[in-house]
Amino acid sequence: MSSGRPMRKSPAGRQRRILSAAVALVLAASLGASAPAAYADDLEDQQAALKAEAARVQESLEFVDAKISKAAGDLVIYRGQLPAAQQALLEAQGRVASAVKEVEALAARVDLAQQNKAKITQQLDADKQKMASTKKLIGQIATQAYKSGGVPSDLTLFFGSNNTGSLTDTMDMADQALRSQNSAMDKLTQQNATNVNSQARLQAVEAEIKDLKAKADAALVKEKAARDEAAAKKAKVDKLIADTTRLNNELEAARPGIQKKLAGVKARQDAVAAEIKERDRKLREAWLAEQRRIAAAAAAAAKAKGEQPAPYVPPVAGPPSAFGLRHPFPDSVPITSGFGWRSTPPGTIDFYGTGGYMHTGIDFGAACGTPVYAAAAGTVFSAGWADDGGGNNVKISHGVVQGNSLTTIYYHNTSVVVSVGQQVSQGQLIAYSGTTGNSTGCHSHFETWLNGEAVDPMRLL
Repeated sequence: MSSGRPMRKSPAGRQRRILSAAVALVLAASLGASAPAAYADDLEDQQAALKAEAARVQESLEFVDAKISKAAGDLVIYRGQLPAAQQALLEAQGRVASAVKEVEALAARVDLAQQNKAKITQQLDADKQKMASTKKLIGQIATQAYKSGGVPSDLTLFFGSNNTGSLTDTMDMADQALRSQNSAMDKLTQQNATNVNSQARLQAVEAEIKDLKAKADAALVKEKAARDEAAAKKAKVDKLIADTTRLNNELEAARPGIQKKLAGVKARQDAVAAEIKERDRKLREAWLAEQRRIAAAAAAAAKAKGEQPAPYVPPVAGPPSAFGLRHPFPDSVPITSGFGWRSTPPGTIDFYGTGGYMHTGIDFGAACGTPVYAAAAGTVFSAGWADDGGGNNVKISHGVVQGNSLTTIYYHNTSVVVSVGQQVSQGQLIAYSGTTGNSTGCHSHFETWLNGEAVDPMRLL
């Protein structure tokens, strides 16, 4: 919720420089200012800090125009969110790249495993052929041995010759044939062992391929999710940039209106301040005149009695607390913004070019429609709509008490239930709070003017 009243400046000669600097600073801040320092560790803290920063910006700008201050506050939010959104996009794009690498790596592993499977399958086929040939050879040896009574008669099965020699030669050849048979059996055993091992390897490779394909499918799903996430992050960044550009354009287009609004509001506020100052000056002069009249009457009465009248001594002003002001709201309604200097938030718009402005009252966080009560008895001299930025207002003169004059003002009301010239008592209902005038949220702005100058209401309440 924003405050309702701007700083009141007396030197009118600075107005044109203020107007030009203000608009230039609006545009410069919206186009190039760095994001506010709202980088808490926790995301919720970041958002809360950004919202608080935006609220401070709106408070410093709302005397110009509620829409303009809202736009400037939104710019703070957008600029503050953009770095994190861009970082999130970079991280999402990094996850896409990682997912792509994972898919590619798994695809390469699947391809390598497929090649390994092909080699093992080829080896198995070759081993089967060798085993078949060996089995055939063993079968032929066994058949010949059976027919020859244990020794093959046709040794050319091994040596490729039909010539016969001596018995010794024949025995030697038989011995060689037996050794060949034993060798073939050993070879068959080895080939069988190799075949069993190759089968086991093939099963392992096929299981690996199945697992890798499952991982590859999961990696593809992960890659798609990463791409979808990156697309969403990019859309958010694009929207933030588009919204910032749009608000920049709005502020640029509003530049002449801002200047005109500033000049008009400042002039009307100065007129209100001058009116209060003059009214209170006359009230104090009238009070002093009455004190002199009373003193003169007392002196004349003393003189008539033959007494020496005391010399006239101008009365000394008493404490402002003598007015006995009460809060215009119940205790349950909090004060949301105090009286005094408001520094322009870092990285935002320094509208006056002085680092901030003077908040001439206090804000109560009253919901729209909350009853507003007179802080003291007095005479209403302004009631209803005013074009000084305060919307529906009530201004009450409380006269002079112990040499001090006091005026109270109640701004941004939804409605007013008193009229000009009406005498009101302390605690009397005078209005219902709202958000009229230059205001961006339901609240009540309360001012106290002591002897023609705005002072902190907390000094008097």
